[in-house]
Amino acid sequence: MADNTGTETPLVDVRHLKEYFPINTGFFKTTPLKAVDDVSFTIKRGETLGLVGESGCGKTTVGRTILHLYEPTDGEIIYDGKPIKTKEDLKEYRTKSTMVFQDPYSSLNPRMTVSDIIGEPLDVHHLYKTREEREERILELMDHVGLNSEHASRYAHEFSGGQRQRIGIARALAVGPEFIVCDEPVSALDVSIQAQVINMFDELQEQMGLTYLFIAHDLLVVRHISDRIAVMYLGKMVELADAEEVYNHPLHPYTKSLISAVPIPDPKIARANKRIPLQGDIPSPLNAPSGCPFRTRCQYAEARCAESMPEFKEVSPGHFCACHRTEEVNS
Repeated sequence: MADNTGTETPLVDVRHLKEYFPINTGFFKTTPLKAVDDVSFTIKRGETLGLVGESGCGKTTVGRTILHLYEPTDGEIIYDGKPIKTKEDLKEYRTKSTMVFQDPYSSLNPRMTVSDIIGEPLDVHHLYKTREEREERILELMDHVGLNSEHASRYAHEFSGGQRQRIGIARALAVGPEFIVCDEPVSALDVSIQAQVINMFDELQEQMGLTYLFIAHDLLVVRHISDRIAVMYLGKMVELADAEEVYNHPLHPYTKSLISAVPIPDPKIARANKRIPLQGDIPSPLNAPSGCPFRTRCQYAEARCAESMPEFKEVSPGHFCACHRTEEVNS
């Protein structure tokens, strides 16, 4: 189990999480698509864990399953030391955890005003006594994310992408959460707007003591905001360590390839930096390779890689990796 939190109880503790979707593959025949397959990690209170990997590796499914937007196939989600099992547990959990979605264009209801979009969680959880209290809270949330009070009566289509994402963030903050799953919250935005939104996430974390699971495929963004980084490949966790450790001393061949592809602004360093291109395409999760899922694209693969999935183990303090040849590859 990946846990480098010492004696402190982690806020979010995910154990052996699995999310399989049944896919029709023939006449009365279904095959499980293993979107998330035995993933374990913890997130400390006030920490940001970055979750990276290429498209289709299961990052978003992890985020949605943790919040029970998808019912987990197997595994345990423990929040603040308490497993989420009953409907009552889930109801309480929903007032402490929330999500910022990837696409600010499709995640906001076009028929609702900004005031109603932000106020909806307040209505659902009955978090106000009077209409005045509700309006006051909505304006306070808008102010937190840099929106003006005159925006309250307007509709989502009247705003730019960056402003729409701010509306989505204000809605996520409405219940006064402790834990937010950020699902690629800046990938649909211009680069200049991305920086503003990332800085806002940092400020909100400081002001409100928030804990984030930050899902992204842009490694520069993840490095900027994350305390630790977890790397996923084809539904499996392959590496987890402090952000700088992952950047400066990646252990898994897949992480090394990802890091080598990050653009470097200095042309001299960029020329000296050797790219590690991956062979072939990512396999289908419906027909994943046996053993290590990365072996079909790995230059270090050998017979035992096809026979068994390597254990996700602690190689050095706080640095976890799932590779049969970690020592040989990094010696």
